[in-house]
Amino acid sequence: MIKRSFILPGILITFTFSGLVSLGFWQLDRADEKQAIVNAIVLAQSSPAKPLELENINSKEHYKVLLNGYFDSDKQFIYDNQIVKSNAGYYVLTPFILNNNSAILVNRGFVPWYGKRDELIDIVIDSQPRTIEVGLIKPQKRIQLKKHDVDTSFPILIQSLDLDQFSLLSGYQFVPMLAQLDVNASNGFFRQWKPFYGSVDKHLGYALQWFLMALVLLIVSLRLLRKE
Repeated sequence: MIKRSFILPGILITFTFSGLVSLGFWQLDRADEKQAIVNAIVLAQSSPAKPLELENINSKEHYKVLLNGYFDSDKQFIYDNQIVKSNAGYYVLTPFILNNNSAILVNRGFVPWYGKRDELIDIVIDSQPRTIEVGLIKPQKRIQLKKHDVDTSFPILIQSLDLDQFSLLSGYQFVPMLAQLDVNASNGFFRQWKPFYGSVDKHLGYALQWFLMALVLLIVSLRLLRKE
């Protein structure tokens, strides 16, 4: 017979055990969600590039598309405070004017500062009409601790991606996507695009951790119960 003194601890142990198991299954659900995202990205990136259709652009993140138009070298942005392969540097963002007069910002790649923040490399590109292949991503704003004044003379040094602000500064109406220039395209800099979608293994590891804690609690509880 279970002693009355064990009833309250037993209730607490039961709730704790249930909570640990629930957390484990929640992490498994998160892992499934992340895996679905990974599968969708892989499917999108493995699809052949097709001409961009602006009316469907919001559903084309991670897809490869073909853009027809020309670069505007006079209104470029320098996306500062980037780290690639342990080097501090910047991305070169260049407006690409589409044939329907709208525009999209094209990330032409990474350039290290090499300790010379007062020197930009030659980022000039001609404005000849061309077709380029790019991958599409949704721009993510950084968290800024304080607002910085922006020098409005081009090329403009920026700390965060704000397409509305860039539209005001450049006079172009940018579509709500950022284009990453294909790694094999010319007129670019270092490019090694990797989408960030979190780690599936991390959630599986957390799930294992919660289940093991539940198992240890169960074993300890059974031993205490036997002693009672």
